[in-house]
Order: sequence, then C-alpha cells, then structure tokens
Amino acid sequence: MLHFLLKSLVELTGNPFISKILRKSTYSRFSKPLVKPFARVYGLDEHEMANPIDHYRSIYELFTRQLLPGLRPIDTSAHTLVSPVDGTLSEVGTIQEGQTFYVKNQLYHVNQLLGDTKKATTYTDGYYYIFYLSPKDYHHMHYPIDGKLTSRWALGEKSFPVNSFGLKWGDYPLSTNYRIISEIKTAFGNMAIAKIGALNINSIQMTHAASSFKKGEEIGYFTFGSTVILLIEKHPSFKPTIDTDSTVAFGERIGMWF
Repeated sequence: MLHFLLKSLVELTGNPFISKILRKSTYSRFSKPLVKPFARVYGLDEHEMANPIDHYRSIYELFTRQLLPGLRPIDTSAHTLVSPVDGTLSEVGTIQEGQTFYVKNQLYHVNQLLGDTKKATTYTDGYYYIFYLSPKDYHHMHYPIDGKLTSRWALGEKSFPVNSFGLKWGDYPLSTNYRIISEIKTAFGNMAIAKIGALNINSIQMTHAASSFKKGEEIGYFTFGSTVILLIEKHPSFKPTIDTDSTVAFGERIGMWF
C-alpha cells in the first residue's frame, strides 16, 4: 500500500496537465515575487550569479541563470575527463555484463537508456557516472572532453522526478523519462551523454549545434530538475578520480586516462 501511494505521488508529478501549469507559472512574470524566496529556500549562492537577483523576472530566468564568467576553472589536460555540470555525483561505477548498472537498488540496462541494443554493446565493461542537479544548482551542461558529435536522439515522453525519492519509487525514470542522448567520439573512444528531464517533457534545451567541440563548451540547459548520465567506453588506462556522493562543479576533473 505504501509503495502504491508513493508511486502515485511520483506519477502525479509527471502528469502533463500539472506540468503545463508548472511551466506556465514559472515562466510568467507573475512569478517574480517568488524569485527571492525561491533563492532563499533552496540556498542559491547569489555571489555566483551573472546578474544581481533583482535582474531575474521569473523563476524560469532564475533557474536557467548563467554563472559569473571564469568562475569555474576547467581542467584543460588532454588526458582528463571533467564534470559536465554542477551537482552531486550520485553514482559512479563499472557497467556490468549485459550492459547493466544499479541505481538505488534498481537494475538499469544501457540498451533501455539508449534505446539501441547495438549502441549499448559499445559500453560493455566501461564506466558510468550519474549526476543529479538539485533546484539550487547551476543548470547548464558542458562537454566533459574534446571531441566530435556522431549522433543525437530523443527518447521517452513523460518525465518523473529524478531525485532520490523518484529513483526509489518511480518506474525506472532514468530509462523511461524524456531524454536527449548525444554520442560523441573522443581521442579515447566513444562516450554517451544522456540528458534526462524531470517534471516536464520540455525541460531540456540544446544550445550547441556544431559537430565538433572543446572541453567546457556549453551543450544546453535544463529548465527544471534533472540528471545527466555519462557512459564511457572501456579503455585500459581509464580510472574515475572521484567518489560516489561527491559534490562536483563543472570543469572539475572526475576521471583520467593514465
């Protein structure tokens, strides 16, 4: 009974009607009086914002804010992988036999996440990183390494919460939520970057259209809470350099090819 009730609440949050109301209210200039309370309740760091807080005319503008230029130094070494986002590294580990990994005691399959069994085989015995972005975090995404975009596709429809509550009680939100996946080619092999929306099907906005990119260039941004998953192709010299449950900043080293 408890599981049913909690699961119902999670699915209610992903209801298209409620999502539409949420989107309209946060985009509206009438949400401006809530900007300062939102920043206070969630503990946003005003000193990191590109503009004074009075500049933001809606919750949407505050949520998608830019950082002060130069605030996040990027590890530019050619042999390092950096965090694509500010947030919490909720999971890091190896992709097991059958291209599977566990999150909050739920078994996930790479082929379901990517929607492609052939592509999933690329990441057998490789590594995965899962980053959770809370409401207080900077919500823009950046490339974690130099490379070239080889393909990009979207999957899923509804978007349920991707916080600890949603991951525990939802129906596998990491592989069923609306998501945009970019597969890239790097000097060390292939990598997939899955941007997973939460609460709203239109929560992912892509801003980078070029086929090649440099480490640290912006990919896009989220308009609501979100998760990013990195899948790294197996390489004999690659090792993660950060532990699960670590707070990370975009541009910070999280792995290295030794």
